[in-house]
Amino acid sequence: MTLLQPGRAGRRYLNVLPTTTQPPSGYAQLLRRFLFEKNDRQPRQTLGPFRADAAALAQPVPADALRATWLGHSTVLLELDGRRFLTDPVWAQRAAPVQWLGPRRFFAPPLALAAVPPLDGVILSHDHYDHLDPAAVRYLAGRGTPFFCPLGVGRHLRRWGVPAAQITERGWWESVALGPDFELTATPARHFSGRGLLDRDRTLWASWVLRGPRHRVFFGGDSGPFDEAFQQIGAQFGPFDLAMLEIGAADAEWAGIHLGPDNALAAHQLLGGGPLLPLHWGTFNLALHAWRQPVQRLLAAAGPAVSLLLPAPGQRVDVAAGPLNSHWWEPAAASQVLA
Repeated sequence: MTLLQPGRAGRRYLNVLPTTTQPPSGYAQLLRRFLFEKNDRQPRQTLGPFRADAAALAQPVPADALRATWLGHSTVLLELDGRRFLTDPVWAQRAAPVQWLGPRRFFAPPLALAAVPPLDGVILSHDHYDHLDPAAVRYLAGRGTPFFCPLGVGRHLRRWGVPAAQITERGWWESVALGPDFELTATPARHFSGRGLLDRDRTLWASWVLRGPRHRVFFGGDSGPFDEAFQQIGAQFGPFDLAMLEIGAADAEWAGIHLGPDNALAAHQLLGGGPLLPLHWGTFNLALHAWRQPVQRLLAAAGPAVSLLLPAPGQRVDVAAGPLNSHWWEPAAASQVLA
């Protein structure tokens, strides 16, 4: 089996499959939809406050643990085989270049950044604003936290003051060992990158596999449908004890770069199944669908064999305990405090 690799065109990375971020119907049609489609793209009522149990999260991680605390969007505090990781940390109020304009959070972070316990690493999937928050990076770097990221993303981190010794960059299928029995591996994804007008696709995007002595976890980052990649990842590293896949910010106009609920379920099957924790929904208004639509569609489309983990923001999940549905997005439950 020949493992997939990204293409290159000068300084730009290229997707394996033909992929465009341009809307097929054109920007005029997209603007009309934005102006006239009334889809409840953000909550009408106040959500939360949600509170994670900071004291419990600060306790040592057991050697056989597999626990996840979803903090919103693609930020997860993951406790895995005695280690603790944070994925795509975003504490900013807006997923945007400035904090006075752009998509605003639906709820406050359920865990204060200062309350994040010591980490064995921050795992970054790519450099978009809803996945990479400079203020959070600077704070975590100041505590000596290691960062693991795709090729090129380290330039951002170094510019923000992260010491080079705390940064590890990897291309697809490249691994880094954290001791004799723990390994992180960057794996393929179908997306794009860039934080401005002049740096489109200058950094790589990736998913990640975390392999401990007892458990294996897949963190999908952002990706469009990519059957061959998910098959290869499942064949190389599966089955997984936990798969974390994006379900939100999807639309037919950009179908190549986000999965959405149905394609997430297809990817989950190609990876080999296992408990599924959906990410990238319910936190920012980044698409034209109703804010609850991704989880509602996921629940409707998932079969009985899919073990869904749907915690409230900040709710700690013991993966071995089985499926969980907190219903936190439903109107009757949206204002409850769940720890």
